[in-house]
Amino acid sequence: MADALKTVGFIGIGKMGLPMSVLVAKAGFAVTAFDQSAARIDEARAQSIAIAASPAEAVRGKAAVITSLPDDAALRGALLGSAGLIAAMAPGAVLIETSTVSVEASAEVATAALARGISYLRSPVSGNASIVHTGALSCFVSGPKDAFESAKPLFTAFTRAQTYLGPAEEARYAKLSVNLMIAVSAAMIAESLALARKGGIAWQDILKVLDDSAVASPMVKYKTAPLRTRDFESTFSCRQMAKDLDLILGAGHAVGVPLQLAAQVRETYGALVAQGDGDTDFIATVKHLERLSGLGEPKP
Repeated sequence: MADALKTVGFIGIGKMGLPMSVLVAKAGFAVTAFDQSAARIDEARAQSIAIAASPAEAVRGKAAVITSLPDDAALRGALLGSAGLIAAMAPGAVLIETSTVSVEASAEVATAALARGISYLRSPVSGNASIVHTGALSCFVSGPKDAFESAKPLFTAFTRAQTYLGPAEEARYAKLSVNLMIAVSAAMIAESLALARKGGIAWQDILKVLDDSAVASPMVKYKTAPLRTRDFESTFSCRQMAKDLDLILGAGHAVGVPLQLAAQVRETYGALVAQGDGDTDFIATVKHLERLSGLGEPKP
């Protein structure tokens, strides 16, 4: 079965999708890609990725299709309906969907895939655009277990670890749960740093305190590094985090889980977007708390 998955269609070759597709091609898979953006297509060609003339051509006859799409609307638009990719895919093919989308939109894709005899693997990836090219992404997977087993060589081409979670939408809940903790952690870091600065602690000193304390999680160390030089260039933007928090809150409402912290942090990201920081890295919560606290730029 692994040999049968050697032909791969790749839909969505943006910041995440392009380096993922390059890794898949370097692992020996025959990759044909498509994206709506001419600039992204040019970038892919420059990295020797074969480009199809249309989305349908990219997936037609392929044993596996990987999608990397920005949101629910893009997912539905690309995959569903008579002109969607599922209709163009071969029955028996495997669909590996790596985006962060809602449980509801994912379930619609599952219904359409089942009707066509396509094995649908919900496979959201964890990590950001700065590390994709290294193969250090991890992913959560749910869907048919036999399809997951057959697709393992493909998964290992672009992720370092894969956690199989169940037959349905479990992977979507896993991704939203992880992103909830990331968002709340960013808000928590911001409050901690503002409090420390108000208490007279130098910027570099409080970052070192966090790095050397009991709270020094991978998430904290991941963000103290760019904060040392006040680098807010986006690895994952405030606008993207606001979108994910909307998905998180929607999932919580649907299953009856009160997500009070998520709701509060969503308003923080809404404020950041309104203030012009939508495309800034999500750790711009630090700048938001500094503004609220009357703090200027810290001394180096």
